[in-house]
Amino acid sequence: MSAASAVPLSPDALERAKRVRLMVFDVDGVLTDGRLWYGPEGETLKVFHVADGHGMKMLAASGVVTALLSGRRSAAVERRGVELGIAHVLQGIEDKRPAFERLLAQVGVGAEAAGFMGDELVDLPVMTCCGFACAPGEAPEFVRRHAQYVTRAPAGGGAVRELCDLLMQAQGTLAARLAAYVA
Repeated sequence: MSAASAVPLSPDALERAKRVRLMVFDVDGVLTDGRLWYGPEGETLKVFHVADGHGMKMLAASGVVTALLSGRRSAAVERRGVELGIAHVLQGIEDKRPAFERLLAQVGVGAEAAGFMGDELVDLPVMTCCGFACAPGEAPEFVRRHAQYVTRAPAGGGAVRELCDLLMQAQGTLAARLAAYVA
């Protein structure tokens, strides 16, 4: 049994997903596999999955604002945010909940219309106040217990894409996004 299937999903997960107008993602352990690589100059290197990025671009094109909220600072995250057209890249945030609340005000949505995908204990203050909490299957069991949706795809390897597809499917925008590639 995989970690993701060991946690019951919220029966109202799709209903919650329908309401999401802002989707916020942690970085390490969500957009990456959680490992930190250090280069010869001591810089942190990160590996991002192209499918996750494309999912975020499609989600944004469907009308959902996307944002990154990370406890660490990284030039690679800043660059990835620019590549994906993400206007809200918040880094070096130790206490994520106040930053999340400021982001809600800035974007103009309530917490019930916001989702957050996190993987660690430091993410729980946001996961417990947003309308749609999500986690990758590798997240600790205590964190997964607070999620309405847990991905089957791994962190840094399609988890974000899986979630983006689910959001678009719940909101009825996935078919149009996919059709754009075959028209």
